[in-house]
Amino acid sequence: MPYIQYLQIPELNRRLLKVWLRNKDVFMKNVKLNFLPPFLEPILYLLAMGFGLGTFVDNIDGVSYAQFIAPALIAVSIMYASFFECTYGSYVRMYYQKTFDAIVATPLIIDDVIAGELFWGATRSTINALVMTPVILIFGLIDFKYAILIIPFAFLGGLLFACIGMCFTAITPNIMALNYPALLFITPMFLFSGTFFPLDVLPETLQYFALAFLPLTHIVRVIRTLAYGSLEPFIIVDVLWILIASVIFFILSMNLMKKRLII
Repeated sequence: MPYIQYLQIPELNRRLLKVWLRNKDVFMKNVKLNFLPPFLEPILYLLAMGFGLGTFVDNIDGVSYAQFIAPALIAVSIMYASFFECTYGSYVRMYYQKTFDAIVATPLIIDDVIAGELFWGATRSTINALVMTPVILIFGLIDFKYAILIIPFAFLGGLLFACIGMCFTAITPNIMALNYPALLFITPMFLFSGTFFPLDVLPETLQYFALAFLPLTHIVRVIRTLAYGSLEPFIIVDVLWILIASVIFFILSMNLMKKRLII
């Protein structure tokens, strides 16, 4: 069957770290500029919405509005960092800078390039969470008890969105077409994944849709639970959903990109 080629298990080895290190070195050249957005964004959102709009909201599920949206801001940053790194960032490296062509001219293979890109996208999400979590801790909006667990979880959530982003990069005809998944996929998740209001205010059908098809919903639920200083049993289901989706999209993104690069 023709679709079996998209389910082939990719070949992975330590050579992918060379691609990861290359991207890390480029990132560090503008490290101050790269660290500024994840540092300022939570402060601006919290001032404008948490403490501004939040004055008109009594409480949500027994916590202040600022406490409610603070974990979601970390989750949104995880989504944005890896998705845009592996869409616009990877597309520029692939098509305009010809970085992929230069790398495969070395002993590295295509699988190394793609996997290195995916793991770097997940790392970008981890960096954002590493910067944002202490900032929000300073505001006293998340519990320190399990806050450290947000950092490794950010890598898992970031890997999922990196793989999803790479799938779009593999099939998009040009860089402008990447605006479609950003507008039609990322923006709805930003608004309707339990970020700024509880899911249970939505119609029941939309709640099921968000839980079944919007990855950010599960990331928000896990980080919010950790931020509240508890480990609720339901997050096991969320983590399993993310793990399964990550494996599926990892394999799919690797094979889609290999098909595009080889052709």
